Amino acid sequence: MSGAEIGLALSVFLACAVEAVEALTIVLAVGSTRSWSSAMGGVGAAVLALVVIVAALGPALTSLPIGVLRVLVGGLLLIFGLQWLRKAILRAAGLKAKHDELQTFNEETQAASAATTRRSGFDGYAFTIAFKGVLLEGIEVAFIVLTFGANQHHVALAAAAAGLAVLVVIAAGVAVRAPLARVPENTMKFAVGVMLSSFGMFWGAEGAGASWPGGDGALLAIVPGVLLVAVAMAKALSRSAHPALVEQPQSTPTDTSDRTAVGT
Repeated sequence: MSGAEIGLALSVFLACAVEAVEALTIVLAVGSTRSWSSAMGGVGAAVLALVVIVAALGPALTSLPIGVLRVLVGGLLLIFGLQWLRKAILRAAGLKAKHDELQTFNEETQAASAATTRRSGFDGYAFTIAFKGVLLEGIEVAFIVLTFGANQHHVALAAAAAGLAVLVVIAAGVAVRAPLARVPENTMKFAVGVMLSSFGMFWGAEGAGASWPGGDGALLAIVPGVLLVAVAMAKALSRSAHPALVEQPQSTPTDTSDRTAVGT
């Protein structure tokens, strides 16, 4: 397996694991509070919708000329990657509240408890919230798999990495029967931002006609370079941050702005 393939698999795994953790938190909250059968029904419906989306978009992407595909994919990955990286830098600098799955779980649970009581065996609230959560997180998983896989002609590898990430998260959730609050999600998001930005820069430039020294080996310099710049920016912002500029958790208890880059 080449360095580019390892980087692809690792990037997809980390990004999809983050999305799976957030989807799991939502399903656990409505399932344990309202109705497991209705929540799982929402999960199933969301999975079917995602299958349709992937089946429709996959062939369309892979049929594009490689140059056009790399410019398109590179540009999209760079846009989403920089969004992830910007938020990760702000969190690392202490200017943005860190994501807390336990807090998110508690808020989702409170909202589910306060919702209208179901009148029959089917709980529309649990179904809808689970469907929406899994669909929104799943769309980004599908986007990552299709863009990475189609660009490198390794859709199977990207899909396998995504599937492994989802299975690991589900297995962990079933084992602990609680939100995965100890997962270093903020660190993972920082890493995903670096990887998406690096691959987006690499593929976008290649699609535009640029030739990187060393071919795929250039990623071994691009990824650490982006990481060093991001860490330096976080440290610089942390030193210069005024206390009044720091986001207060009391006013914004849950950071939901990055649930999915597609949906925000």
